[in-house]
Amino acid sequence: MSQFKFSCPQCDQHLQCDAQFSGREIQCPACQKLIRVPAIPGQTANYTPESGKTWATFVPPPKPPPTK
Repeated sequence: MSQFKFSCPQCDQHLQCDAQFSGREIQCPACQKLIRVPAIPGQTANYTPESGKTWATFVPPPKPPPTK
């Protein structure tokens, strides 16, 4: 899984997460505000914000391995 870095828009805490969480809402571990994980740089076409799904309440199913 690819990781990317971003900052909390409320407190500027540096955060890092897996690309699959782009568009999800999370609670900042520093300021506890609910924030949205931003679009992945260079992949904004695939960005789909989702409301009501957080790391704590929603984990997407694993992607199947690539077929040959």
